[in-house]
Amino acid sequence: MPLALLLSRIRLSPAAMRTTRSAASARLVRADLNPVVREVKRESSISFDISKPESPSVKRKRVKQELEENGEHPKKQAGIVPDIEDFRYDKTKASTSSIKVEKKVRVSSVIKVGAPENWEAVLGGIKNMRLSGQAPVDTKGCEKAGSLLPPKERRFAVLISTMMSSQTKDEVTHAAVERLSENGLLDPDAIVRTDEATLANLIKPVGFYQRKAQFIKEASKICLERFGGDIPDSLNDLLALRGVGPKMAHLVMSIAWKNTQGICVDTHVHRISNRLGWVFREGTKQKTTTPEQTRISLEKWLPKDEWEPINPLLVFFYELFLIFSTAVLFFFVYLG
Repeated sequence: MPLALLLSRIRLSPAAMRTTRSAASARLVRADLNPVVREVKRESSISFDISKPESPSVKRKRVKQELEENGEHPKKQAGIVPDIEDFRYDKTKASTSSIKVEKKVRVSSVIKVGAPENWEAVLGGIKNMRLSGQAPVDTKGCEKAGSLLPPKERRFAVLISTMMSSQTKDEVTHAAVERLSENGLLDPDAIVRTDEATLANLIKPVGFYQRKAQFIKEASKICLERFGGDIPDSLNDLLALRGVGPKMAHLVMSIAWKNTQGICVDTHVHRISNRLGWVFREGTKQKTTTPEQTRISLEKWLPKDEWEPINPLLVFFYELFLIFSTAVLFFFVYLG
């Protein structure tokens, strides 16, 4: 056991303390004269005062220093438990170095990604395919909700249809909108006066219908209290509604207000865009992992006049993708 560690565990009388100090000084002198005992000098050179109780923090630092000098890692000693401050220091130190390395990697690996090659030809091929047939999105998408209603009522129908559309097929959403219409519930005032259970039963089986019924009632109340029965006319106000995310907000702005401020990216657009190799995570050549990443990537190169039609176009393509094989779609898009 190192001398300093041994002394720290022994309570000495004042006389013994003076004797110990004298002995240590004598060893230092001998060590200067005799190289063989220089190791003793190194052990005794650790400064500590045994005339008063040693604080825990000083003791930890001293023990750690002694163990390191002996070539031993303090954390690996069986009888010594690392202090919580040691753990905190190690984590901070590790996280700092990790951040530095990560920043270096990011800076050195940034890749500028422009428009994909042949994207215009591919997009043109998909447009030609759409001319030859229809998919559910063409007849039962959110833009068809309340198509025969006056502008204000239609905007509300579009909002409600969009809020029900997540995790739900177009046909199911369209049928739910029809049931609400038949019961006079495509109106914010009527929805507010309807109990949540009745509303949930009417929109069932849309995905998460109970939660969506709650969100629809809340949105209807806000439309009445803040917008005179109309719907919000800005992205921020739409996003403030519970149950409305970026995809829905952009879709409502585009369909209801004819004000396209961004691309509406749902699961279909997200998946097809990655399949076509059109989108990458920022600064990399890796696929996007969320619809929001896909939206940001698409908006960097896709002309703005394509932002509105790209959603129904790629949704149409995705629905055909579920029916036909990849090879057939490749033939129609690239060779047809």
